[in-house]
Amino acid sequence: MPIPLVNSIASWFLKKRFHQIELFLKYPNEVQNELLLNLLDIAKDTEIGKQYDFASINNYQTFAERIPIKNYDGWQDVIERSRRGENNLFWPTPIKWFAKSSGTTRAKSKFIPVSTESLEDCHYAASKDLLCMYLNNNENSQLFTGKSLRLGGSKELYKENGTAFGDLSAILIDNMPFWAEFSSTPSNKVSLMSNWEHKMQAIVNETINENVTSLAGVPSWMLVLLNNVLETTGKNSLFDVWPNLEVYFHGGVSFTPYKDQYKKILPKKDFRYYEIYNASEGFFAIQDQNNSSELLLMLDYGIFYEFVPMDIYATSEEKAIPLSQVELNKNYAVIITTNAGLWRYKIGDTVRFTSLNPYRIKISGRTKHHINVFGEELIIENAEQALKKVCKRTKAEIVDFTAAPIFMEGKEKGAHEWLIEFKTPPNDFDYFSELFDNALKALNSDYEAKRYNNITLNKPKINIARQQLFHDWLKVNNKLGGQHKIPRLSNTRDYLDELLKLNV
Repeated sequence: MPIPLVNSIASWFLKKRFHQIELFLKYPNEVQNELLLNLLDIAKDTEIGKQYDFASINNYQTFAERIPIKNYDGWQDVIERSRRGENNLFWPTPIKWFAKSSGTTRAKSKFIPVSTESLEDCHYAASKDLLCMYLNNNENSQLFTGKSLRLGGSKELYKENGTAFGDLSAILIDNMPFWAEFSSTPSNKVSLMSNWEHKMQAIVNETINENVTSLAGVPSWMLVLLNNVLETTGKNSLFDVWPNLEVYFHGGVSFTPYKDQYKKILPKKDFRYYEIYNASEGFFAIQDQNNSSELLLMLDYGIFYEFVPMDIYATSEEKAIPLSQVELNKNYAVIITTNAGLWRYKIGDTVRFTSLNPYRIKISGRTKHHINVFGEELIIENAEQALKKVCKRTKAEIVDFTAAPIFMEGKEKGAHEWLIEFKTPPNDFDYFSELFDNALKALNSDYEAKRYNNITLNKPKINIARQQLFHDWLKVNNKLGGQHKIPRLSNTRDYLDELLKLNV
């Protein structure tokens, strides 16, 4: 079949889906309520369904009163049972796959259940919808005349007790429908390679002679790959390698720190950037307009949404509200109930609504201090546990600390920069730094992956703060007092740069 005909057929098929999208745009709350009742009915005979008597729940109010909100730690024990092969615990169909992601206080890694329904009706449906949105906005697109270069943080899938776990991208690639595999590069064999250094070069070698029309992947990883492409080919612009390249679909970490660097290697004013909001737990939102930073919340993927206002999050007054009650420009923690059996689950993200008709959002951060510029998901618990461990080994004592990213610049890798005020400094700062880096790797599998052979992150840079620095910074900013705390981890350098200026 000639490629132009493939392009026309694919465009026609994907645009048909837009009529279904219009249904939840017009009746968002009705679609969400119907979805919730359907999830409860499907799971009523599971162990969780019987525990909370799903069969007798017929409205949102009863659902919210009866079922507690939990984070991963609250679900970990039952998920571990499911990983060992037990079925019908929180979802009626067997859970074969678990997406491994960064950990919590209790565990180095989380294992998020992925059901057949969530694969088909959420993740793969979203991939089609993303293309649908793009084609609807760009009618002259020639996307399907070439291939999409996909880049995931995939590792091999590890079989265990009849179930499998690995990065979500590995699970998606391993189960990819034929239409997606046909239109993608590199091959599944290369995509699932476990050694990142070998994999990067294999991707370059396999894709530089393809007609690549789109890119898809996390900005930090993709930038490393694209710089390798330019280095291998000796070109200055990616359009010299792939002249028909027209769009980059990105998500996972903030795009802001990388945008200028992408514009240098993609020097066309009409090149498109489309953001997505997905995670191991599900695919949540898609940019539905050209040149926009707002994301359309997708309401028919088998995910029921609730939101906790951040001003009452983790307090005695904490209470979730349904989508119908959210307000504009207010920060909310996201709570989800899914077709993989997560019930009122805290995903740890915060969002702001920029539009209520339709429901559009911006990702505003995390419910906890963290650094996630490179996909490393470093949370405050990781930092505090690592420092505690290293201080014990080196007999050091810490007064306060903060950390921020060192952003990638050209071919320079990123890193974390730390500013630590010691009460008792270690005798050997190089040894302290090495131990600290290793402790973070041991506590956080995503950080460990990004630090592997310095592929994305260089070793941390540690600065020693003068005595009273953090006290002085709080004083200068009028923040002395028990309610004000040093921002431990941040995705920007605002706090760190202010403190470094005072550190004289």
